[in-house]
Amino acid sequence: MTAYLALAMPAQAQEVAGSLDARVNEIFAGATGWFVNFIFMAIPGTNFPWIVMWLVIGASVFTIYFAAVQFRFFGHAISLVKGDYSDPNDAGEVSHFQALATALSGTVGLGNIAGVAVAVGIGGPGATFWMILAGLLGMASKFTECTLGVKYRNEYPDGTVSGGPMYYISKGFDELGLPGGKILAVMFSIFCILGALGGGNMFQANQAHAQITQITGDFPGWITGVVFATVVFAVIVGGIKSIAKVTEKVVPFMGILYVGASLVVLIVNYDMIGWAFSQIFVGAFTGLGVAGGFVGALIQGFKRAAFSNEAGVGSAAIAHSAVKTKEPITEGFVSLLEPLIDTVVICTMTALVIIISQQLIIDEATGNYVLNEAGTAIATIDGNSGVALTSAAFGSAISWFPFVLAIAVILFAFSTMISWSYYGLKAWTYLFGEGKTTELIFKIIFCIFIVIGAAASLGPVIDFSDAAIFAMAVVNIFCLYFLMKVVRTELVSYSARLKSGEIKKFTH
Repeated sequence: MTAYLALAMPAQAQEVAGSLDARVNEIFAGATGWFVNFIFMAIPGTNFPWIVMWLVIGASVFTIYFAAVQFRFFGHAISLVKGDYSDPNDAGEVSHFQALATALSGTVGLGNIAGVAVAVGIGGPGATFWMILAGLLGMASKFTECTLGVKYRNEYPDGTVSGGPMYYISKGFDELGLPGGKILAVMFSIFCILGALGGGNMFQANQAHAQITQITGDFPGWITGVVFATVVFAVIVGGIKSIAKVTEKVVPFMGILYVGASLVVLIVNYDMIGWAFSQIFVGAFTGLGVAGGFVGALIQGFKRAAFSNEAGVGSAAIAHSAVKTKEPITEGFVSLLEPLIDTVVICTMTALVIIISQQLIIDEATGNYVLNEAGTAIATIDGNSGVALTSAAFGSAISWFPFVLAIAVILFAFSTMISWSYYGLKAWTYLFGEGKTTELIFKIIFCIFIVIGAAASLGPVIDFSDAAIFAMAVVNIFCLYFLMKVVRTELVSYSARLKSGEIKKFTH
């Protein structure tokens, strides 16, 4: 990352800022490097991060245990989002659609743009196939955690609610007579706060500023940070209802904007769509354009899906816990739509645009993909280059499309920040207690970190916060294995009542 604070500074001030930045990075990396290395460590003998395998195995277990619930109840999930079964008098703060939009705003982000470019660049087009498969499996993880989020949430006299893994871990373990629930809940909360301040905040501000300066030219990052912090604070100060009112408008708009732009590229190159899908399917099993063969494609696809939709991380359960419902399982059904929208639709659109635009070509000497324009080995690119690659892919169809992409990046970053502010807030209040003052302190801290993130290049800080987000998944999925039988009881009961006609559509 670039030290954006250095832009437009006097030379001496730039040197001081740069050296300070480097010193902070050095100290922080030395203190936390072991944790980051552990979380993203590869399984011995492979280059497959064990944390990705942890998420994929969990998703597979839940898919089998609940008999492919994501496919059996897909139609019912759509009905719930439409409000067909919604009673406005039920406890909670937001509708099914608002809860879905809030959770989606936290997952649909820069990873859908930059991350997919990296995955396809390293793993070849075949990575897209495995990304879709992992996304479909992840629907079951979301179903499990979000059902529990509603079942074990705290409902307060003023109508507000608090829920998420920290609550279902502590209360669920107590209910089942299992030890260690409160300790695990505290661990999850700490990881959630760290992840919210870093990956859900600083990284978003940093990358948004990078995209803005590509269009406007260089200017100090703290200006971007202050603008973002002001807008974010204006939204989050009103709580989940205020956040939901924004996300229910922003998420559909940015989703339609991005998917619409992708469709234009596909329509312009309609004669290549069949070829692109053949590249995806052939590459999935032959490892076309990737040195590691089909295993390399599989690894990159699974990594992108896991890092994009956060199925199993537990973050979405915090947003879904605020829904108005008296049936916990209904929000489980609604939440399973997230990986479908995030990974199967939006990430796949990005991959198709990159493949069809042919911004990646195979180097005949090595057999690996390289950037068509720069000729640089794609394996060395980072998130910034990923955005550049996607931008070039869009620009290949219509010259001004990179401006549309820039708008999408800014909206994705903004929506991710406001959702993760809520996740971090609920973890914060779990540790330090409910109350307006407690909440305000966290919201102010969160907005300060937006300015820091936009202005500084704190690489190891971001790496640590990313590791913290996936450490949430270690705690969460471990606990879900013990609690999934509670979800099955809810599923069996609800299914029987739905089939018998006891559960009917609500007359509005």
